[in-house]
Amino acid sequence: ARASAEKQATMMREMVLIAVLVPLASALAKVERFGSGAKWESMVGYSRVVSAGEVVVVAGTTAVDEGKVIGEGDAYAQTKRILEKIEAALALASASKRDIVRTRMFVTDIDRDWQDIGRAHSEFFGDDRPVTSMVQVAKLIDPALLIEIEADAVRPVS
Repeated sequence: ARASAEKQATMMREMVLIAVLVPLASALAKVERFGSGAKWESMVGYSRVVSAGEVVVVAGTTAVDEGKVIGEGDAYAQTKRILEKIEAALALASASKRDIVRTRMFVTDIDRDWQDIGRAHSEFFGDDRPVTSMVQVAKLIDPALLIEIEADAVRPVS
């Protein structure tokens, strides 16, 4: 009985240490910010990618390259381009598409476009499927944009 009580006390001490140290370690993780050079980053005041410890977050991404909407009128093409851009953004923080654990998709016409968006998303991730949300929004910053995607990743840190 005494050995069992000591074992229980040890387990409790370990649980308290974990409860205290894990949040503390996260709070002390070095935060790194990466930009893509897009004019919107300084105008709006955001980073393309922020990492803290193992967590990497990619800002809302659209299918705009050098001021031009890619795949205008084509939700599938826009989704593919966005996911390629997210993959490139993750590389800035030494992460990859396999590290993505969550995507959030903001769509302007879900009834019309959900299947094309879903197909592009599925093709991109294959068997490494993250959790996701697809929600309809009233509009995006440019009327030609049909979708915007955010991504969260957890990278291995050595």
